Amino acid sequence: MLSVTSIPAFTDNYIWLLNNDENQCIVVDPGDAAPVIECLEASSLQLIAILITHHHADHTGGINALTERWPEIKVYGPEKENIRGLTHTLTEGDSIDLLGETFDVLDVIGHTRGHIAYLTAGKVFCGDTLFSGGCGRLFEGTPEQMLRSLNKLKSLPDETKVYCAHEYTASNLRFATTVDYGNKALIDYQKNVNELRNNGLSSIPTTIGVEKAINPFLRCDNRDVMFSVNNRKPVTNELETFTELRLWKDNF
Repeated sequence: MLSVTSIPAFTDNYIWLLNNDENQCIVVDPGDAAPVIECLEASSLQLIAILITHHHADHTGGINALTERWPEIKVYGPEKENIRGLTHTLTEGDSIDLLGETFDVLDVIGHTRGHIAYLTAGKVFCGDTLFSGGCGRLFEGTPEQMLRSLNKLKSLPDETKVYCAHEYTASNLRFATTVDYGNKALIDYQKNVNELRNNGLSSIPTTIGVEKAINPFLRCDNRDVMFSVNNRKPVTNELETFTELRLWKDNF
């Protein structure tokens, strides 16, 4: 079983570090090399691979410096995006074996046109597609693509741990409670998250089961969420609800 820890970067990014008992490790979405190098050298860890979910600079900016420091490492990323420094490109159906675990690749298009996620041993590293209490903005994809991607993640087992790339939870929940204001599970979760954040602790990882209960973007087929959205603009189905909900969040 791999150990998973976060390396904070910028103001709210998480670079995920996975290591085994033999001091080998991989990192996910290293937007900044400096904190990664500092962490690995302090723990005497050997970097063997980098996993990239999508092309945005806050997820890829550290590739060059890390490959200069560890020139033999493999760099995996989405086939459908042009990312400098990749050694291997991946799409849904591909899998890679690293540190004794198999990482299955999922296409989760919407935030960007080629975004992928990595699923391994009850953990999913989903970049900027699914956040706790929210989802990524649609910079390149369509609402239909993003909803399909979110439903793909929603179909994973409830106990699957969700390792997203940003600490957006408290902000997301302020919006979520505006939409789904009668949801007791959401209200209780917000109290817990606020306590964690007030004590300087991370709200991530979350789980698929938690997100199915509290995240309005995974509840677009829920009567209460649809009713709330319908007060802004008439909606009749899950896709219309998601589309209007994302527009609402963009301007919240």
